[in-house]
Amino acid sequence: MQFIPALERATLIKRYKRFLADIELKDGKQITIHCANTGSMTGCAESGNQVWYSTSDNIKRKYPHSWEITETAQGHQICINTARANQLAVEAIYNGTIKELQGYEQLRTEVKYGAENSRIDILLCSESKPHCYVEVKSVTLLDERNLESGEENQRIGQGYFPDAITTRGQKHLRELSEMVQSGSRAVLLFTVLHSGIEKVSPAHHIDANYSQLLKIAQEAGVEVLCYKAQLSNNGIQLVSAIEFFHQSSKN
Repeated sequence: MQFIPALERATLIKRYKRFLADIELKDGKQITIHCANTGSMTGCAESGNQVWYSTSDNIKRKYPHSWEITETAQGHQICINTARANQLAVEAIYNGTIKELQGYEQLRTEVKYGAENSRIDILLCSESKPHCYVEVKSVTLLDERNLESGEENQRIGQGYFPDAITTRGQKHLRELSEMVQSGSRAVLLFTVLHSGIEKVSPAHHIDANYSQLLKIAQEAGVEVLCYKAQLSNNGIQLVSAIEFFHQSSKN
């Protein structure tokens, strides 16, 4: 995914009303931009962070600028635009980056499915094998706190999902499990959009129900993939697989 033109840089003043943020441009002018992320954005929206924004040529938009990337005080880059996750996943399937999702003749997006009336992010179809249902999630929560005990002494590069309780995400896990039971293939794809994250775990300390449901889903045959993105003001792309594992709930 390329940004044409390249993203512009500014300084974050504050984020508010979930979907708006005030920024200061290089010349000192302050403007309001759109924030396509209704989540908690823990660690991604600190006042004073450097941000990069895109500009739409749609004259009907009230806020023509969109917040795309944050750079933290630690130098980490984070894509906060949640709409990019699905776009990056589709691109990475088409260009062969996600090797586990190759060999299908057709790719469809936002297809209705499941007993709980959901839409699957990506549906891969083939005449020679079962359909593959792919649910895409964006991972941006990094936790590098010291642990009190255990073999590990730090959560170096440890990413988590979710960053807030997600009943919607719990529903998706149930429906992915149902797809496996019906004879289809089901995949939970974590797109890691934080440059500091090197491995991913379910955030039991944030949403214990999601963590438990994910474990049950894996036992039922739902596959979990994690692919990390490379970010710059010129573009974003998924480039490599990284580790996923369950941590003990005490961590």
